[in-house]
Amino acid sequence: MPFTIVRQDITKMKVDAIVNAANTDLAMGGGVCGAIFNAAGSVKLQEACDKVSPIKTGGAAITPGFKLPAKYVIHAAGPIYHQWNAEENEKLLRSAYTESLKLAAKNKCGSIAFPLISSGIYGYPKEEALQVAVAAIKDFLAENDMDVYLVIFDRASFTVSEKLMGAVESYIDENYADSHFISRREISNVDYEEIHTQFIAQKESLAASQILEDFIDNLDEPFNTTLLRLIDAKGKTDSEVYKRANIDRKLFSKIRTGKGYMPSKRTILALAVSLELTLEETDDLLERAGYALSHSQKFDVIVEFFIVNGKYDIFEINEVLFKYDQPLLGAS
Repeated sequence: MPFTIVRQDITKMKVDAIVNAANTDLAMGGGVCGAIFNAAGSVKLQEACDKVSPIKTGGAAITPGFKLPAKYVIHAAGPIYHQWNAEENEKLLRSAYTESLKLAAKNKCGSIAFPLISSGIYGYPKEEALQVAVAAIKDFLAENDMDVYLVIFDRASFTVSEKLMGAVESYIDENYADSHFISRREISNVDYEEIHTQFIAQKESLAASQILEDFIDNLDEPFNTTLLRLIDAKGKTDSEVYKRANIDRKLFSKIRTGKGYMPSKRTILALAVSLELTLEETDDLLERAGYALSHSQKFDVIVEFFIVNGKYDIFEINEVLFKYDQPLLGAS
């Protein structure tokens, strides 16, 4: 998928380029930087760095990967965090990601892996560092095709908004049925009448498309036909949909043409999020592919939380799924 979060040793990532959280002199350091130098061959990598250094904070430079599985190492200099200069910190950190991505594209890289830049000894708060990273990557992928990985070595160091996590945890507590079966509608922490009212309002605003009526009138309609009709009804383009769904163009083309191919449940849910479907519309789309949301699956409950609450940012959803050690939305 175009963007995913993984728990892995970045020096073992089989991608076209890995990113080193570097200092401006591109000198071998400790932590992730030291690990990358050691895995690549510290003498040769340092010699290559010396030829392209120094760089500015927020800048990036590229060298060969030498002994690494990656062809290239892109060295990005993030800022040292200063609380009194938060706006400048964010600007420089965002630039470090953007310049790295531009260098990768310039060197025809199809894939790149980042650490969480500046979140170690440079002291950038991890939650804020994550949001800057995701925003920069998201903006780049809106205009470019590339597989981007955010590599987290220790899941405990991955920090998501406490407010969001609290809301998700509360929803899970009230809706997750681990050892007994219970209707999703009966235990939802959102009042059913409220959901119904919201659905009716949305349905009326889209009356011209008659989405729900079309579903009912076309119960035997193939999945891909339903998907294409939904895209038209929502007034979106194909590229908008597959980019917002965090799936690549080739997979979307395969889904679009049909020919017996049925996407995974995760991919279908990603498409539902991309199209900003209601819970009822999502249920129907899943049913056409032989799937259903279940309160016995924590993954399903988490995704349902976002749909019920009208939160359709797939990057944000995947951050929470990663935190709960769940598979991410998008292509399998």
